[in-house]
Amino acid sequence: MRPLMAASGHAFVAPTYTGLGERAHLASPAIDLETHVGDLLGVLHYENLRDVVLLAHSYGGMVATGVADRAPARIAQLIYLDAFVPEDGQSLFGMLPPDRPHASTPGEEWLTAPLPAEAFGKVSQQVYDFMGRKGISQPTACFSQSVKLSGGIDRIGRKTYIYCNDPEPTTFTPFYEKLKSRSGWTVGTLPCTHFVQMDMPNELTALLQAAA
Repeated sequence: MRPLMAASGHAFVAPTYTGLGERAHLASPAIDLETHVGDLLGVLHYENLRDVVLLAHSYGGMVATGVADRAPARIAQLIYLDAFVPEDGQSLFGMLPPDRPHASTPGEEWLTAPLPAEAFGKVSQQVYDFMGRKGISQPTACFSQSVKLSGGIDRIGRKTYIYCNDPEPTTFTPFYEKLKSRSGWTVGTLPCTHFVQMDMPNELTALLQAAA
């Protein structure tokens, strides 16, 4: 998405959470949701970013919600892309459907293993190969820790939810259904799997441009 967004004239910043991606060597049992909220707050502060469109995908919705609540003056708009939208006191595990399993990594119970590609429907070979190369376990406390909100997020007037509805229903259907009739929210859909960045990058770029 980075080159597509840059070509559209946007300065696109994609921070990496502690313990993931190129920062995987920093993984430890101490990392939790609060750690990742702090990661993004640090980027906003040290890069002096303002008038930000904060885009959150999947678990990133937990992080973005915490960030927006603490730094609403820096956030112009929130866009949740097939993401969790927690209320105060909710954790990601607490919002999962009862039939959605999660497993710790054998021998390292402080880690939660990534879901297999098949859990997200009939994904493309590109997605399947990407998950095989890049998918890693994540500290479980990121999913079990509840988000704490103090009302700052309510000061952000522009909020958008983009729902990926193939196959339907998904883990994210309840968020779409709840938010499509909520005042202050704009919603959109894309007919693809959760991996929209690879399934429909051009259509996603167009939706983001329209939202921003």
